[in-house]
Amino acid sequence: MPGLKKITALTITIFLFSSVFSQKTQLSVAPDISLLRSVKEQQRYWAFGQTVAFHFHFTPKDGAYAWICYYTDGKFSNDLTADAKSSGTTPQQIAYINNSRLRFRHISLGWKRYLKGTYDSESSGNLYAYAGFGLMLGRVVNTHSTAIDSSLYSIPVLSGKGNFKRLTFDLGLGIEFPLGASVYLYIEGKTLLPTTDYPSPYLLVNDNAPLMVAANAGLRILFDH
Repeated sequence: MPGLKKITALTITIFLFSSVFSQKTQLSVAPDISLLRSVKEQQRYWAFGQTVAFHFHFTPKDGAYAWICYYTDGKFSNDLTADAKSSGTTPQQIAYINNSRLRFRHISLGWKRYLKGTYDSESSGNLYAYAGFGLMLGRVVNTHSTAIDSSLYSIPVLSGKGNFKRLTFDLGLGIEFPLGASVYLYIEGKTLLPTTDYPSPYLLVNDNAPLMVAANAGLRILFDH
């Protein structure tokens, strides 16, 4: 079903940007810093990142968003075993450690809704949620603790550098507080749920991975017409 998911994501994207250009909108720009946790077993790590988001406010409570973010390398290790391809190979198994460094950039487009307050409220805190589709562009670098001949042994994950892509479904919930002069302090949590799992020989775990959650804090600056 990857084709259907791509068509659905493209349809929603076209609708959002058609709305942006067909209605009078207000624009906010929101830079932040982020703490990321990869929660998938055998891919767990912490990383820091930064996001720059653009918010298009169609009504006091509804609008679209577009963001781009990037993160530092996440480091993790796995104890693995390479099995001999032939019964005549000695030894039959080689135990080794695979040390990985994984990083990615992420682009997301979606819808934002204020559950409490409005995008331009100056009197109290706001509560909002968002949902959208994204594209994760990743890179992983693997280093094996022992050199292994791949012609003699089946290796669970390749050594070296590889790139991968994932379509994601992105969800978030946040609060923000007016600081004055159309500037808002916000804190939010979000999750990036992979909707594709094209296998990469450089990733030990490909099924529903990488699976990320993040906490972000930053400033949203509203540009009044």
